[in-house]
Amino acid sequence: MLMLLSLATRSLRFRWSAVLLTLLSVVLSVVVVLGVEHVRSQVRESFTRTLSGVDLIVGARTGPLNLLLYSVFRIGSPSNNIRWETYQSIQQHPQVAWSIPLSLGDSHRGYRVLGTTQDYFEHFQYGQKQGLVIAQGQAFSHGLEVVLGAEVASRLGYQLNDEIVLAHGLGHTSFSQHDDHPFRVSGILAATGTPVDQTLHIDVYSMEAIHSGAHSAEERTEHSEHESHHEHSHVHHDDHDHHADHGHTHDNHHDEASHGHSETQERAEAHASAVVTPTPQSITAVMLGLKVKATSLLVQRELNQLSDEPLTAILPGVVLAELWQVMRILENTLRLVSALVAMASLLGLSAVLMALLRGRYEEMQLLRAIGAPAGFILLLVELEAVLLSLVGVVMGSALLYLLLDVGSAYLSQRLGLSVDTNIFNTKSSVLWSLHRCWLWCQHGVRIVKRLSRHTKPLDFHHCTDGASTCSTNHCRKNYRQ
Repeated sequence: MLMLLSLATRSLRFRWSAVLLTLLSVVLSVVVVLGVEHVRSQVRESFTRTLSGVDLIVGARTGPLNLLLYSVFRIGSPSNNIRWETYQSIQQHPQVAWSIPLSLGDSHRGYRVLGTTQDYFEHFQYGQKQGLVIAQGQAFSHGLEVVLGAEVASRLGYQLNDEIVLAHGLGHTSFSQHDDHPFRVSGILAATGTPVDQTLHIDVYSMEAIHSGAHSAEERTEHSEHESHHEHSHVHHDDHDHHADHGHTHDNHHDEASHGHSETQERAEAHASAVVTPTPQSITAVMLGLKVKATSLLVQRELNQLSDEPLTAILPGVVLAELWQVMRILENTLRLVSALVAMASLLGLSAVLMALLRGRYEEMQLLRAIGAPAGFILLLVELEAVLLSLVGVVMGSALLYLLLDVGSAYLSQRLGLSVDTNIFNTKSSVLWSLHRCWLWCQHGVRIVKRLSRHTKPLDFHHCTDGASTCSTNHCRKNYRQ
């Protein structure tokens, strides 16, 4: 068996140009088939595990799919906002157990910024009802503080207490920077594999503050310190003019003024990180958790028929199922393309093997002349095809891994999709696709076998001394040598 394997390997190395083209065809087909199947399964898993435990999502009047995409997956832009008064009325609904306001519109180096409240870290769930975990630091307060997603912190290299400047708009490049309101990193979330990892979270009141042109508490503190110092100087001057003969009274006034000045400094330091937090005028959407799950349809219809403001309330699970109905056409199209590519690769593999067989006619005659049986030659040809297929599958899998490792960052940043680079995980059907690729390669070998039956048989005869020789002069010459 080792001799047969060595002979097959040397035979492939001798015809390296044709083997290289065949190998390239197999590699490309493996990359396409496995890549399509892996990305399809990963996208479906990424979408289904992004949100859990949310009964309703409410936004301005728009399509249900658009509302789901921009509120959960950070894809697209909202058509309008919800007035803050409307959100407060929804929050006070007797069937609402908790609510999470969502305010979008800003970004930082291509990553979305989400304005929300502390309820987001308490009630938001993903996957199998897993809650958010702050790996470092703590959640934001009502100041200029930001909590980073895991991917934002790792890719941009941010640490706790770093300053971040947000930008208006959703593009990678913005000419409207909030330079006068830098945010301090107060916490970093643990990785979730959802769009949360690509999001920066700030307080919804702080988002309103940086857009309303409010001044920071530091500016107000400087102004108050200036007024306090002016009043202190005025009192000191009056005491000196009118009570010069009462030195001990002047000292008492000076001590009181100094004590008041120190209190002013303490108040300034206590509010150094605070900002003017006006009430938000509007938000983008709101996630609702209901007290009784069975009332979801009733509350949804009530919100959709609200007369004060046109709203759209959706059930996330239902809209997600509709999304996969739309995506099914794309999935089937991708599968058809991958099947056609695999079929073209199979035909190319069969054609190359047939050409190699016809070019090795004299080599096979020589093998028969030295006593090799027909089964040995057939096994040699099949072993070469198996080696070629195996190397192609391994190289295709390695190339796909590299492509996923490079492209996963683009998919997560641009589309908010988390794609695992492990193509052999048990949750995907890549192993089944790999098995199909192997079967297709074996089909190519079977095609070559069937076609080789119609080729011209070798003409051998036995000499009087019992040696097996070929009837052609060329093979007889090679045998004698």
